Amino acid sequence: MSPQKTDDRRSLKSLKILIYLTLIASSLGIYAIANPNLANHLPCFTDCAARAANELLNKDKKIADLINLKKLDKKAIEIVVEKSQYKLTVYYQKKPMKSYAIVLGGNPKDDKLRQGDKRTPEGIFHIKDLYYHSEWSKFILLDYPTQDSWRKFSQAKIRGEVTAKDGIGGEIGIHGVEKGQDWLIDRKINWTLGCVSLKNKDVDEIYPLLQRGTAIKILH
Repeated sequence: MSPQKTDDRRSLKSLKILIYLTLIASSLGIYAIANPNLANHLPCFTDCAARAANELLNKDKKIADLINLKKLDKKAIEIVVEKSQYKLTVYYQKKPMKSYAIVLGGNPKDDKLRQGDKRTPEGIFHIKDLYYHSEWSKFILLDYPTQDSWRKFSQAKIRGEVTAKDGIGGEIGIHGVEKGQDWLIDRKINWTLGCVSLKNKDVDEIYPLLQRGTAIKILH
């Protein structure tokens, strides 16, 4: 057998192996897209600390198993939203009780400056109102814009990031999703105009804990 034929066979064999590996990788990629929680069930080889930090606290427990709802003091409830971690955590008497997966506005990273920028505002807010919503189960309205929001708005105008025609916006809140749309949360699709969105079962669970005036801290 000539050296040329031997090299050709080796090259063909290598090509077949590459094709097989490509097909396997492609299949895994498609499966991962269809199953967004797959990574949570795989062994941790890299970024273990980051994954641990992103774990949802008591995600498999009901809030009623963590807080005695019959003796609930609503004044002791606080909510912390961590945008970069895509999670909302309920605190009771200054202690974290349970975390929930969330999604945000179309621009999930930056702080809100004006109406229409699709950003979720950062800062300390309070619940202005709570009511049932025909499409998103519940709506927890925040007191945005606050004095701090107006300060940021004015500074952005000075920097030229906001024009004289721009408004500061409003109607920012926490709510659910349309029926059957929980996959938006699972796949971290930031579909809102600036609100915080949870699965309906999750917003339904935290809703009875809240009242007008409850503090909502939204962090980057």
